[in-house]
Amino acid sequence: MLQAIFFDAAGTLIRLTKSVGWHYALVGQRQGLSLDATQLDAAFRKVWQTMPARPATGQPRPDDDKGWWQELVRRVLAQTGAQISALERDSFFEAAYGHFAEAGVWDLFPEVREVLETLAPHYQLSVVSNFDGRLRSILRHLTVAKYFRHIFLSSELGADKPDPQIFRRALEVVGFLPNEILHAGDDPERDWAAASAAGLPVFRLDRPRNSLRDLLRDLAPHGEPS
Repeated sequence: MLQAIFFDAAGTLIRLTKSVGWHYALVGQRQGLSLDATQLDAAFRKVWQTMPARPATGQPRPDDDKGWWQELVRRVLAQTGAQISALERDSFFEAAYGHFAEAGVWDLFPEVREVLETLAPHYQLSVVSNFDGRLRSILRHLTVAKYFRHIFLSSELGADKPDPQIFRRALEVVGFLPNEILHAGDDPERDWAAASAAGLPVFRLDRPRNSLRDLLRDLAPHGEPS
């Protein structure tokens, strides 16, 4: 019998209000830098695909993975050809890193609050995400942190999806069997395949084909919330 539900965060529960490049350009403007949002978006997409995987340590990684993000930003700025000194780059990174934890930068997908309110009385809800500690501030700003018993972060568990170890470590904490927990996420590799490899049933979120409201409908035939 289903006892708990794990949720991915970015792309499943939350989304940026504007593109990454737009936010980087805004931060740059505040720092006195002229950066092009379109170039930044293209650079971010390219760098994101080529960044080295963070090491699986099985324990909290240093500085909440901040160094990994700093290297990503360095590569993004280099990719755009921006003429920025090392000091300006470091200042930009610190400002950008803080910016992405600020209120108003992230938003909930339209159905999320309703779905969490419906599920919370019936299941133990948790988040399993490749995010870092900033996610807790984001969920508090969006007033949904209260729905989650646990927020499992890759930086703290020392394993990133698609490594199924992140799910196995979360299972140790919640104390349920894999088949008693459903994982809901939007990424075919990081969510669907990884959770399945850890023995969890999966709700395959694939916007715009479906939404988390379909999760409620999938549970309804089994006597669960409708």
